[in-house]
Amino acid sequence: MATEDLIRCDWCQGDELYRSYHDEVWGYPEFDDRVLFEYLLLEGAQAGLSWITILRKQENYRLALDGFDPELIARYGDQKKAELLGNAGIVRNRLKIDSCITNARSYLAILDSGRQFKDYLWDFVDGRPIQNQFVSIADVPAKTAVSDALSKRLKADGFKFVGTTICYALMQATGMVNDHLVSCHRHRDCAAACP
Repeated sequence: MATEDLIRCDWCQGDELYRSYHDEVWGYPEFDDRVLFEYLLLEGAQAGLSWITILRKQENYRLALDGFDPELIARYGDQKKAELLGNAGIVRNRLKIDSCITNARSYLAILDSGRQFKDYLWDFVDGRPIQNQFVSIADVPAKTAVSDALSKRLKADGFKFVGTTICYALMQATGMVNDHLVSCHRHRDCAAACP
């Protein structure tokens, strides 16, 4: 079957970048610490914006933030912050840029405590994706009790731009929850990828 004939979640229609992200990334269980960290920063950057805006800027973020290297980001000073604020390829919001630095430091503190970031996040779903069976986009929540708990914990550990809606979007993006509609061709693939 040609990829254009596949049934997909409604939200990704009409844009090739969105479709590619939907088909290759969104909802597939991710356990790599660095990728999880990248998506934490990108979801925070998205606050108040559309996700397609951030997807279009993802490569610019990768360049601007040194490949999402938390060790480097944690050491950013005033000069680097000024450079980022002048970078039209990313969201030029001082609070969001500051949160990247704060979040890198909080991320490293978790690693320094002897935990992997994947375990820190995935413990909220007992290490296995929540498999939802939604039939309509209207059924998909913006937040849940689990995202509330994750948000509370992240904030307690010093993270910024990690409200419950952002946390739920992170959970969806990284496959902690499978919110592909049951009619979507990716629902079964993501479910089958469970550890």
